[in-house]
Amino acid sequence: MEKKIPYKIYLDEQEMPRQWYNVRADMKKKPQPLLNPGTLQPVTLEELSGIFCEELAKQELDDTTPYFDIPDEIRNFYKMYRPSPLVRAYCLEEKLQTPAHIYYKFEGNNTSGSHKLNSAIAQAYYAKKQGLKGVTTETGAGQWGTALSMACSYLDLDCQVYMVKCSYEQKPFRREVMRTYGAQVTSSPSMNTEVGRRINAEFPGTTGSLGCAISEAVEAATTQQGYRYVLGSVLAQVLLHQSVIGLEAKAALDKYGVKADMIIGCAGGGSNLGGLISPFAGQMLRGEADYEIIAVEPASCPSLTRGTYAYDFCDTGKVCPLAKMYTLGSGFIPSANHAGGLRYHGMSSTVSELYDQGLVKARSVEQTEVFKAAQYFACVEGILPAPESSHAIKVAIDEAEKCKETGAAKNIVFGLTGTGYFDMVAYQRYNDGEMSDYIPTDEELAASFAQLPKVE
Repeated sequence: MEKKIPYKIYLDEQEMPRQWYNVRADMKKKPQPLLNPGTLQPVTLEELSGIFCEELAKQELDDTTPYFDIPDEIRNFYKMYRPSPLVRAYCLEEKLQTPAHIYYKFEGNNTSGSHKLNSAIAQAYYAKKQGLKGVTTETGAGQWGTALSMACSYLDLDCQVYMVKCSYEQKPFRREVMRTYGAQVTSSPSMNTEVGRRINAEFPGTTGSLGCAISEAVEAATTQQGYRYVLGSVLAQVLLHQSVIGLEAKAALDKYGVKADMIIGCAGGGSNLGGLISPFAGQMLRGEADYEIIAVEPASCPSLTRGTYAYDFCDTGKVCPLAKMYTLGSGFIPSANHAGGLRYHGMSSTVSELYDQGLVKARSVEQTEVFKAAQYFACVEGILPAPESSHAIKVAIDEAEKCKETGAAKNIVFGLTGTGYFDMVAYQRYNDGEMSDYIPTDEELAASFAQLPKVE
């Protein structure tokens, strides 16, 4: 007899993962290595440790160890808000009149309001353990900067955040949360760094991008003694920490004998998506199960659906290592009209390789349709979703509608990465009819691709 699925499936503390899962270990064809931008040779641990904490650099370069123990200090911090619930969206199913069963993994139940805290506390912990004074970072929509400032405050570390200019101006309350936790927040590109001054000179009046902010944060870290740079997405180490999302989601489904048919996540740099899908993708790689995995990205920054798979700089200032990824070019700056944080020019090397191998599919969606889905979800399920999460909501609803047409009772799982209560300027623009859809032209992308570094 099938178990009655509750509205919210909770794991207890003992069921929370004790290890992070490294999906690269199960990939026969691994993601290509990071390259030193000067020599174009694979970066060494010594080189990477000049930018990142040494333990994080080791995690970044390790593509053979399947599991990493979660330190007790991090796991105890996780217990403040984890395990997070897997919610059966009964109200949404009823409203849509779909035979599909819809589940979402809700990561917004913490002060930072998103999944970003899972990696923020890990990276801050390793910085503290190494004896550093503080860390520098970038943030787009602000969730990562908020999470890192919270983690650093908890561990008494200095935190310096370079926030993409358009978000800095549009989201003053998100900025103030960071400052409340003691972080120093700077609008990027700024005039405080050499690379910031160069970008401002080359792109007068620019509204910034994650690539710009990364360049400034790296420069700030490497020019201050006792500091290291930390990143909220894209890197393999971040996907490793975020695997707690997918591990918990799978454990919750297994608890009630449910097998997902479809797993959907929003995709910017790849941290939430990679974390959600990792254990499921691992099963696919090992030949144990099959799933349809869909990455959903904004049409205004479509790295998977319209990008090219090539080595590219991870930042606009071209000071970071080169990564083999689906990219729009490190000089690509998305439209300031885009209201979400999925503004990065490239995609995680791990997610890119899974996509290239056909294990992950990708779709791009326009932001007016995304906000329409967000508003619908808020009215039906009672949670105001982050714009980023709403990309996944849009496609989950689309797939549930298809099930209504075909009569297929699929189990659809999507990641609800966080809440949207600091995104009210974007919701206001949508409600006032002032939001529009910007899609880069083929000519714009071609010009950006022409600037890609030449790597044999």
